[in-house]
Amino acid sequence: MSTPPPAKDIRRGDVWWVALDPSVGSEIRKTRPAVVLTADPLNRARHTVVIIPLSTKPKSRPPVTIGAASAGEGAVAVCDQVRAVDKTRLVRRHGRLASAEMQAIDAAMRAILAL
Repeated sequence: MSTPPPAKDIRRGDVWWVALDPSVGSEIRKTRPAVVLTADPLNRARHTVVIIPLSTKPKSRPPVTIGAASAGEGAVAVCDQVRAVDKTRLVRRHGRLASAEMQAIDAAMRAILAL
């Protein structure tokens, strides 16, 4: 495995290219952009981060997929594919989601997880 990026460089709302393989069954696969969902204190303290993969195939259909245009044209956060990954899976930083997009993702996660 590769060396993880410095913890101070990983922030909630950041978009990173993440190596998601190997995957199983219907899990989203390959190296793709994903948004960091974990709170910053946990991003600094833990060896893992919680991410939501991004895709350009599906259309925005809340709460399962949420538009994330600041990550690229047609990008959506696939909220039902949330997962924890080791920081060594983070390949490179791609950018950051807009505050409104993160708020929409937060609302979608509350709906999907019945919180």
